[in-house]
Amino acid sequence: MMTKSEHFYAKILLFGEYGVILGSQALSIPYTHFAGELSFITDDKYTDYNAALNSNENLKGFAAYLRNKRDLMSLTKTDIIRMEKELADGLYFESSIPQGYGVGSSGALVAAFYARYAGVRVKASASISQKDILNLKSIFSEMESFFHGKSSGIDPLNAYLQYPLHMKGRTDITLVGIPRHKFEEDGAIFLIDTGSAGKTDTGVTRFLNLCENSDYINHMQQEYLPLINSAISTLIGGRHQEFFRATAALSAFQLNHFHEMIPEAFIPAWRQGLETGDYHLKLCGSGGGGFILGFTQSLTQTRLALKDYHTQLVPVYRHTEHSNG
Repeated sequence: MMTKSEHFYAKILLFGEYGVILGSQALSIPYTHFAGELSFITDDKYTDYNAALNSNENLKGFAAYLRNKRDLMSLTKTDIIRMEKELADGLYFESSIPQGYGVGSSGALVAAFYARYAGVRVKASASISQKDILNLKSIFSEMESFFHGKSSGIDPLNAYLQYPLHMKGRTDITLVGIPRHKFEEDGAIFLIDTGSAGKTDTGVTRFLNLCENSDYINHMQQEYLPLINSAISTLIGGRHQEFFRATAALSAFQLNHFHEMIPEAFIPAWRQGLETGDYHLKLCGSGGGGFILGFTQSLTQTRLALKDYHTQLVPVYRHTEHSNG
């Protein structure tokens, strides 16, 4: 039934959490460690049968939502009949992307649906135009809103294009390369699994409430946003020493001003990194659980420093001899 099995990857928002609400830049990357694909429930397929059934039921709800989006379905020439037939035949989303971790589980699903059923679709390409990027973002925003109530469309865009996205504003989004060969030989960006899912709505609601105070907004705009923008520009520019100084400042700011979004068990590790300079931690997404992002010039040393936390450090980006992405 499935003529081609396409994988769609998770995403990591490296920089821009909360700040993008106030107009900062943001940098989001595809993360191939986790992926999802559309598949069919069959007797000989090794999978979690109950999870597959639940996925199939959820996808039927998604399909009903899309059917009612007549303008969107007309624009993309979506094959609703084929979609509903395949759902009746047991279509589901086979995924290793953890839910509630802020790494784009629904974004990958939306990208998979668009790629499979849209009759008129924008080709995913490194040379995609700004116009096509914004058109895709708009389409994906409406599709993913089924899962979140409101979506920026960035997660499905990242999953579909499978390239790092640099967001300088709502209408200024470009594909960028990240020069890993400029890292120190043992340098890395890594993830720490906190062991529990986060709740995006809780963190965002708290932040928006704080932003009702004009002094708080001014403080964020004058100190936090420049730190985000500096981290992004130095990473993309391959200025690794400046980059690690920027991540140290960002880590210290979040410890002081986003303390409630940091899982309590990891606050000592957060402080330790700032005190020793061996590594720097920051929120990955809205915080409160899920993953924590880390930055180090020596992954080997950092693994030793964090061994007592009994958690695996998963590299996201590491030094390579010749790479631009």
